[in-house]
Amino acid sequence: MEEKCCCKTKVRTEEEYKKLINRLNRIEGQIRGIRGMVEKNAYCTDILIQVSAVNSALNSFNKELLANHIKTCVARDIRLGKEDTIDELVLTLQKLMK
Repeated sequence: MEEKCCCKTKVRTEEEYKKLINRLNRIEGQIRGIRGMVEKNAYCTDILIQVSAVNSALNSFNKELLANHIKTCVARDIRLGKEDTIDELVLTLQKLMK
């Protein structure tokens, strides 16, 4: 019987890693900014606009990560005949589109 790993990992290139971390750092800064706005009793509309900017930044992060995933992990697995990767990708896309 084949032993299954409890979790998958991905080795990223230095460039990919830096781009993703930089995006996350910017998003983290935006979140801290929103918290500061709430703490300073900023006007609701101003906060909502900043939250919208964070949602946009997270969507951009997801797009970049998904593109990298398809180009590397999914393409590799398809070449290796691992058809279950397609099902995993479809499930992931369904979750992203909720």
